[in-house]
Amino acid sequence: MSDSNSAGPNRRDWLRQAAIGSALLPALTIRPAAAADEPPAASSPASPDSASAPQPASPIDFTRDSAALAPDKIVDSACQFCNSNCGLKVHLKAGRVIAIHGRSDDPVQAGQICVKAEMMTELLANRRRLKTPMKRIGGKKGAPDSAFAPISWDEALTIIAQKWLALRDAGEAHTVVSRTSGRLPRGVGSLIHRLFTLLGSPNDTDVGPVCNDAGGNALATTFGLGNFTNGYGVDPATGREDLGSANYFLFFGTNQAETHPVTFAHLLRCRQQTGAKLVVIDPRKTPTASHADAWVAIKPHTDFALVLGMLREIIDRNWIDRALVDKWVIGYPELVTHLQQNGYTVDWAANVCDVPPAQIRQLAHDYAHAKPAAIFCNAGISHQVNAFDTYRAMTFLAAITGNIGVPGGGCNFMHNTWPGDLRLPALSASVPKITQPAMPVGPDWFAESILEGKPYRMKSLISMGNPLLSSSHTTRVAAAFSQLDFFVYTGLFPEESGLFADLLLPVCSGLEMDGVYMRRDDRAIRWQSAAVSRVGDAKPDWEIWIDLAHTLAKLDSKNPPEYWTNAFPLAWKDYRQLWQEFVQHTPAMQGMSAERMANRAEPLRWPCPHPQHPGVSTLYLDHPSWGEAMAALGHPGKRFPTPSGKIEIVTPEMDRRFATMGSRALPRFHTHPEVIGNLPVMEHRPELVPNPVHPHALTRKIAWRPHPSTPRPEGFPLMGMIGRPSVVHFAGVTQWLPTGKQRNGVRFIQMHPKTAEAAQLQSGDRVWVESPRGKIEGTLLIWEGIRPDTVFVPSTFGPAQSLGDEFDLPRYQSANHLTDDRYFDAISGQQAYKCFACRVTKA
Repeated sequence: MSDSNSAGPNRRDWLRQAAIGSALLPALTIRPAAAADEPPAASSPASPDSASAPQPASPIDFTRDSAALAPDKIVDSACQFCNSNCGLKVHLKAGRVIAIHGRSDDPVQAGQICVKAEMMTELLANRRRLKTPMKRIGGKKGAPDSAFAPISWDEALTIIAQKWLALRDAGEAHTVVSRTSGRLPRGVGSLIHRLFTLLGSPNDTDVGPVCNDAGGNALATTFGLGNFTNGYGVDPATGREDLGSANYFLFFGTNQAETHPVTFAHLLRCRQQTGAKLVVIDPRKTPTASHADAWVAIKPHTDFALVLGMLREIIDRNWIDRALVDKWVIGYPELVTHLQQNGYTVDWAANVCDVPPAQIRQLAHDYAHAKPAAIFCNAGISHQVNAFDTYRAMTFLAAITGNIGVPGGGCNFMHNTWPGDLRLPALSASVPKITQPAMPVGPDWFAESILEGKPYRMKSLISMGNPLLSSSHTTRVAAAFSQLDFFVYTGLFPEESGLFADLLLPVCSGLEMDGVYMRRDDRAIRWQSAAVSRVGDAKPDWEIWIDLAHTLAKLDSKNPPEYWTNAFPLAWKDYRQLWQEFVQHTPAMQGMSAERMANRAEPLRWPCPHPQHPGVSTLYLDHPSWGEAMAALGHPGKRFPTPSGKIEIVTPEMDRRFATMGSRALPRFHTHPEVIGNLPVMEHRPELVPNPVHPHALTRKIAWRPHPSTPRPEGFPLMGMIGRPSVVHFAGVTQWLPTGKQRNGVRFIQMHPKTAEAAQLQSGDRVWVESPRGKIEGTLLIWEGIRPDTVFVPSTFGPAQSLGDEFDLPRYQSANHLTDDRYFDAISGQQAYKCFACRVTKA
């Protein structure tokens, strides 16, 4: 259903009422949930002098001693959604889920869960779930009338194996591509890499370039590990609170009240004790900013300039940690010269960011003097064309002020948390030599490959996510997928990408399987146990790949069956056995057995090199536990696992690697060409060269330009940015759940009152948001907490979300019809979702 005909007159009235009335709805808050064996708190008696009715101290439990609602089994599981990694107590009665509570024995979680946790049950008895493999039998690819018929798993896997072996035998194994997503159980990516190695394809890609790869890349370049540097809660190695002990929280583009509500609540509780200052830098006043001491309304896509200005102020004022810099930092003099020669001053940054110079100076002063101070970032930084360089500049901030390797400090760049590749035993078979380079980083390169044949034409894709919602320039991606030779989609629901598929494969949700499905950003891993039976014929992803390997073994005419079966033992279909292989073969994971984690209330943090090790909270801490971890990681005696063993701002070798793509290791300011202000940009050239961070893959050669080569598009006076609709939603999956659609099924376009008045628009109006790439529909929500030159467009809505029909909701087109796949971070492939030229008109 298109946006243009998605709402009639009655619906329009309803949408207007919804927009205006949303301010009257109660706030969605995290709440504590008592464990099953905890008695209800007693109510305090009312004062005799009280003039009002007595109020209970806590809600009364009306289910107590209910025979029907008393669980006969409680299973320890974990929430499938955001990276707070909440532990769940799943209450069962006769094999059915009757309640979900949070873990009160985890001090960080403190018994709390958010609205999404109870939505886990809506993934089970959901009539829109994919329950059996399906094969296309009719309809044009991508069309709503696409027809599919159920087939068996044997049939489905045989079709895939035949297609891929035929491509391999034709010398085109490199044209087979996989695309993962964050919904996967941990370690599935390692199985995919193993199978693709045996097949001969270098293109087992991940979702990082549409999520948060850039932060991990920057952390690894500067410090040696691409991981969140500090932890939530008490560090068992030192007995000290880690992140909660910060005196200053500097949030760049991260709305944790909606994206990480439970761990954010932990920070807020700690802040009540410490008096720590919280500053949020964001073009709009998010629910996170409402908790802050200061909100800095920065111009979209210019955080990089703000950080450079802070660096210059701290250096000029000599607010650096001289002892740490002299002993542990390489490249500091070069950084000083770089900032000076390029004129990166506070006044320059203020002009670029549209932030008062005094405010930037205050930020620099407070951050440098707080001791310790913690930086937090999320997609707001990752989804910029300068993401890698912005994150790199932030690592310099932490390094020169002594805020690295200390509790309460660090660079806490979210979602880049896993301990690298989970490793399996080495392959015993002689694998084919891969002669073609991997495609350039970023799943959005798919369209370039299919439509333009650069660097070669992709012929088969298996996707574990939904590129039709997550990839930039949706119109172009759809055109490419309609021409894709063979496409396999795996997922919970028949999402937009599934309409382009030749095969649909059903997977399990989190409550249906054992595993370590999600984790905290701080490298903390929690074991979960299956609570219910699998829905239909759904399989967990790791089983699908093991079964596919055994199907390839039956059909491969060039290799004996053992070529595949020895690499994928059937015993690994038991996740506990598969996990044990990961624990045994992955550096610094030997202390993270399933048994140890299953017996813990709190998750266990990597690195954790042996069963007695407490796990590492603060990376790079001068402590024996970190020394043990470094030895297990293959860096004995080092504090930082970089080539030099120190923090590397710049080295000659680093500079040489970046020079191959036309860049330098010391970041030079640039931004999106559609940012207002005619600012410097990185021009992407046609030539493909090795990526300096991912040398097995290619990237565009780039050149710095003081101004865009073409002027900003005329007739598009505003800057648009996309992001999460609210705390109710997580990616597209919650759009298929009744609670998600009921509570936030309308796409509210946020606009400043002055901007709306100039355009003669009112809250509740149906509006078009249009960019040079396309347009999408929504409902206007006038919001004072946003810059007048900026419009916020919620993502995750899509035209296949049929559940909305039951709530009389529109079928919205993807917000990524507005974004441009030509603009991305050349190092990480990170897509530029946080700025596009746009206009808003009444529909």
